[in-house]
Amino acid sequence: MNKVSFQGEHGAYSESAARKFFGEKIEAVPSKTFEDALKNTENDNSKYSILPVENSIEGSVGQSIDVITHTDLHSIGEVYFKVEHCLIGTGKIDDLETVYSHPQALGQCSDFIQNKKLKTVPTYDTAGSVKIIKEMGDIHSASIASNYAGVLYDVPIIKQGIENNSNNYTRFLIFSKDNSVAGENDKTSIIFSVKHEPGALYQILKEFNDNDINLTKIESRPNKNTNWEYNFFVDLLGHFSNDKIQSVLKNISENVLFLKIIGSYPIADLD
Repeated sequence: MNKVSFQGEHGAYSESAARKFFGEKIEAVPSKTFEDALKNTENDNSKYSILPVENSIEGSVGQSIDVITHTDLHSIGEVYFKVEHCLIGTGKIDDLETVYSHPQALGQCSDFIQNKKLKTVPTYDTAGSVKIIKEMGDIHSASIASNYAGVLYDVPIIKQGIENNSNNYTRFLIFSKDNSVAGENDKTSIIFSVKHEPGALYQILKEFNDNDINLTKIESRPNKNTNWEYNFFVDLLGHFSNDKIQSVLKNISENVLFLKIIGSYPIADLD
């Protein structure tokens, strides 16, 4: 049975995404932080770890991108998970004053929260917020999490489907000590930092363009060590073992401050 580390409590969306990717027969290992989830795999406490990297409504999960930059693990898979938020608590909807949840979930349900004029309290995890509400026993407070989390912790579902947009998906990456084997329909994720000079990023992107390598995502993240310098998180089509991709990566490595291959993996279906 595969052991899979995830950030949060049992019932978190990350755990559900892991079960979608691997199947139900896994041993899910809760971790307090994204870094802890990766360390469990690095230290052989789990075979795999799973991290959310972006949401179709709120954008990238910055904390995940930051810790991925420093891990020696390889991404070997991705999975898209449809997010359906529920209002969970022991009171009635008209009695509520405060709602608890992870900042991403609060942002994804901002319309409902503003309409009901609720105060928000950020927590480390959606499922964890359900545990908090259960322990509080306060009819004026509720949490936002999955239906599964409400059932798991035996806290009533007050209202389902409170997200701003029903077309709400989160993309997760799966990490392992092993690399993946090249397939027919792969994607590769990399992170790099360019020199702080005119045209530096252009020259890198031109290298991909000149070699007909399609980039499906590019995003900048602040470099935590140097003010006003940025790391670029890029997805490209193809496996890193491909000769053309290897040649391009070798060429750009000579013109960047650092380059990290996060991993290659089969492209997941959005279902």
